[in-house]
Amino acid sequence: MSPIPDHFNRTSRRVVQEALTMIHSVAASAVIYLPKEIRRSSEDERWKWFKNFLGALDGTYIKVNVLESDRPRYRTRRNEIATNVLGVVSQDMQFIYVLPGWEGSTADSIVLRDAMSRTNGFKAPQGYYYLCDAGYPNSEGFLTPYRGQRYHLNDWDIPPNTPEEFFNMKHSSARNIVERAFGLLKGR
Repeated sequence: MSPIPDHFNRTSRRVVQEALTMIHSVAASAVIYLPKEIRRSSEDERWKWFKNFLGALDGTYIKVNVLESDRPRYRTRRNEIATNVLGVVSQDMQFIYVLPGWEGSTADSIVLRDAMSRTNGFKAPQGYYYLCDAGYPNSEGFLTPYRGQRYHLNDWDIPPNTPEEFFNMKHSSARNIVERAFGLLKGR
């Protein structure tokens, strides 16, 4: 587990440590959890479009209290003071990898780059991939949606008109597992 920075005051340090300990305890077994890929023979409507898919990843914010001088670094786009946590989940909503501790102002792609650069860090095995949103790079091991097309599940009142919209609809439906997993974790 990553150490808490020295600039946290005692109360903030305790709250952040408790949050990180909870995430770590929930995800501890997931560190050795190996996801199962989607096979070509899959008939599951959600997954059959994504052969060799292992799971989905995203960042989430966990609110924290920090010293006044540190607030700009922890301020999110929604003007909240939070830490950015990277989470990777399998198709059955098991956490595979968790990286807590980044400032809320840090872009998701930077957090992912840090996770991949660490010794024994997060890696996508050769020939397999994870679904991620447009805040991440569309590169080997990571599959993002088409930009400039409808994407979010609540945008699909009208059926897709193009292959790109169809792909984005299926991508959004499958990638939603990481949102649901974070929702369950935060609900605890």
